[in-house]
Amino acid sequence: MSHPLVLFWHRRDLRLMDHLGLSQVREKSARIVGLFCLDPQILRAADMAPARMAYFLGCLADLEQHYQALGSQLLIFQGDPTEVIPRVAEKLGAKIVAWGLDVEPYAQQRDQQVATALRSRGIALETVWDQLLHHPGAILSQAGQPYSVYTPFWKNWSQKDKATVAPALSSLVGLETEDKEQLEALKPIPLPTLADLGFTWDNPLPLAPGESAARERLDWFVDQALANYQQNRNFPALDGTSQLSAALKFGVIGIRTLWQATLEALAHSRSEEETASIQTWQQELAWREFYQHCLYFFPRLALGPYREPFHHFVWEDNPEHFQAWCEGRTGFPIVDAAMRQLNQTGWMHNRCRMIVASFLTKDLILNWQQGELYFMQTLYDGDLAANNGGWQWSASSGMDPKPLRIFNPMTQAQKFDPEGEYIRRWLPELASCDTSELLTGKISDYQRRRLGYVPAIVDHNQQQKEFKRRYQTLKS
Repeated sequence: MSHPLVLFWHRRDLRLMDHLGLSQVREKSARIVGLFCLDPQILRAADMAPARMAYFLGCLADLEQHYQALGSQLLIFQGDPTEVIPRVAEKLGAKIVAWGLDVEPYAQQRDQQVATALRSRGIALETVWDQLLHHPGAILSQAGQPYSVYTPFWKNWSQKDKATVAPALSSLVGLETEDKEQLEALKPIPLPTLADLGFTWDNPLPLAPGESAARERLDWFVDQALANYQQNRNFPALDGTSQLSAALKFGVIGIRTLWQATLEALAHSRSEEETASIQTWQQELAWREFYQHCLYFFPRLALGPYREPFHHFVWEDNPEHFQAWCEGRTGFPIVDAAMRQLNQTGWMHNRCRMIVASFLTKDLILNWQQGELYFMQTLYDGDLAANNGGWQWSASSGMDPKPLRIFNPMTQAQKFDPEGEYIRRWLPELASCDTSELLTGKISDYQRRRLGYVPAIVDHNQQQKEFKRRYQTLKS
């Protein structure tokens, strides 16, 4: 007896392990075929990063191989998903089309159109929240409202039972002979190269694409770094973080897998310090979910500030300063080192993300949305919810009960790069400087000229006062 055909539409879930949606439809049929639709609206968006595309294509290639290993296939199409998905499902005679839900405004609008088109053709659909431990609506205040402050969200979220790792798929059945004739008429495409899509990225990626690399990194992190995470996570010269943000962005590792790893680590913890480190990482996973929930309930975040008065904040208009920030030419060593890391690797340490975001908004007094866009254009782990949440936190325009924070770049360098190791790594022209010069930025004009390093483009103390003045004006 033939199994009914299920098409699984992949988006931010480029894996087969710990996959809630796939494990659920596998109970109904073994005949599951993967589908990915390259959406021109996403490919041509102003916020697409070449490094992110390189990582994504590698993950897609990995997913394709995993489908083949289980006896099925991954079909790749290019076009508007609202037209492609229903057409392919109808032509192939799919009984069910399934996918994982998303919090982003564009994804929700697109998915609704696809769902309507499928229903009009009499095709069943199944959707599931796979990328979160708790879906939006599962974590609400006692008044039934979504949270806009992290701490009460965390208290509620952390007390809820979490789903266990989804069962593994053992085997699948792919398309039959008669299906393949229909498939040829639909014209699927082979997996494109980065150049095919109009992008160039020649540098190594911080994490290799695919499920295996993500799982290996998780194993390494749990074995080597998690016990000291709380004290090491803020030091950019150390390899002290999981670096799984891109893997989570594209879903090449399941969030339940990560949570299970924390529970196992807690069970084997040997000290209070180790337990505190594991719990701190759990809180970081909750931050990820907090920002996703916020974007779901407050979609206006994608377009502007959460705090209404910030629509009227007077930002500077200085393209030269913005370009200097982008290129790592501000004359502030910790800021420039971080921007060089971003431009050369597609990734930046989280402590440094806060430092450069504060510098753009509080020292250069430039609109945070310029920085938010540049990050999305360069980060290989760029995620709308997390990136927007981080930038609005840094700009004082977001969900923060104590919004006026200003980072002093010199103090940050002294505290989190005390030997200047990170700065020297990314600003090799300054390698010969004394550490105190690197950390304070007090490098003489003569020394800067001799080493080919730019003068500081602003005075931190003056700019800090000016930002506070504008902020107070806004409040009053």
